[in-house]
Amino acid sequence: MIVLGRIVAPFGVKGWVRVHPFGDDPLGWRRMSHWWISADDRADDDGWRALRLKACRMHGNGLIAAFDGVDDRSAAEQLDKQFVGAPRDAMPQPADDEYYWADLIGLEVRNKAGCQLGTVAGLLETGAHDVLQVRDGDEERLIPFVGAYVIEVDLAGGRLTADWEADW
Repeated sequence: MIVLGRIVAPFGVKGWVRVHPFGDDPLGWRRMSHWWISADDRADDDGWRALRLKACRMHGNGLIAAFDGVDDRSAAEQLDKQFVGAPRDAMPQPADDEYYWADLIGLEVRNKAGCQLGTVAGLLETGAHDVLQVRDGDEERLIPFVGAYVIEVDLAGGRLTADWEADW
């Protein structure tokens, strides 16, 4: 399962929920007929429950969504703090030079000189751009996930090349 975001609160009285997306194109999720929810973002596939998506739209800086069978605020409150995910085959195909966060986590990071900087442990959403959390033992580097610093992403090879020095 790829974790897409998290339900953060009910929205209104008709069963809508507010969703904090973990990516920059949540409206692309409208193409999926179902969203999967779970209280545990690390649950195996059996730990996720499919809900048929009725509607979703941007609202302010976030996303709001409605599901079949979730028709009032009380039902929406039952979804509060649940993670939203989808199996890989249900996800829209990313465009060239776009990646799902889940695809980046675990990649080995090397700089242009070939020096190993660590492994992508996570990403941070800062508003301006995403930031790679690269860990090497107890050391953590924060590398902006922008073209000026990320030279190449090789998903098949399991590595990412960055214009970043080891002592930065």
